This record gives sequence, C-alpha cells and structure tokens, in this order.
Amino acid sequence: MSQSSLDDEELFGEAAEEMRADVEEHLAAAREQLPTADGIWDVDSENTLGVLNALRSAFDVEGAEEHLRDAKKAFVVGERADAFEDAESLEADIEAVENVLGDVETAREEVGELAATIPELRGALEDAHAASDDDSAAGDDADDEDEA
Repeated sequence: MSQSSLDDEELFGEAAEEMRADVEEHLAAAREQLPTADGIWDVDSENTLGVLNALRSAFDVEGAEEHLRDAKKAFVVGERADAFEDAESLEADIEAVENVLGDVETAREEVGELAATIPELRGALEDAHAASDDDSAAGDDADDEDEA
C-alpha cells in the first residue's frame, strides 16, 4: 500500500470520527434545548390563560429543531460516505429526538388552539350567565306583580 493511500485512509478515519462527534454534539444540544419535564409540569399563573401561555412558551423548541437538523445533515453525509461503523445507533438516536420534538410540537399546537378558545368560551359563558340572571330578575318582577 502506498503512503498516499495510507494517508487517505487515516484522513478518512479522522473525518468519520469528526462527523460522528458532530452528529452526537448536535443531538446533545438538541436534547438540551428540549423543555424540561418540570418546566412543562410546574407552571405559575393566576388564571387558565396564563397557564396555557406559559405552557406554550415552554414548548418552544426552535433551537432543538435547528440542532436536530444539523445532526441529520452530518449523519446523511457520513452515512452516504459509509463513514459510520454503527450508523444504526446514530439513526436511532436521531429518531428518538425527532419523536420527542414531534410530540412537543403537537402539544404546542394543541395548547395554542386551547389558548385561543378559552377567551371566547369565557365570554360566551359570561353572556350565558348574564342572560340567566336577567331571566331570573324578570321572573322575580313578574312574581311581585302577581302578588300585588
């Protein structure tokens, strides 16, 4: 084997190690950007809408999505170059983070829809109770007239 090909093999090995490290670093960064369990469980607010808005903010995973994308890009390049000895384990890690991100994004959308619905529902309930109070007051007035 010539010196040139040995150097190429060594360089390829180093590049493969660096790609794997890059994928792993981006996956770790993506995991760090995910909301914490306590961050979505313990929310301080004085009303339901405040809780929902705090929860929606906790579900912001834009940074995690960016790191996952970078991890996937490095993985694809490394996989196509056949640079990873155990590409399956990296792929499984990527899928796991991707699944959690999908769940968080779904929850964020649902919380957003609920946060948009709650003020409307509150107004409708206030109107319904006001109408009920008006009907009760009108009924009481009619009873007073009948007794007179």
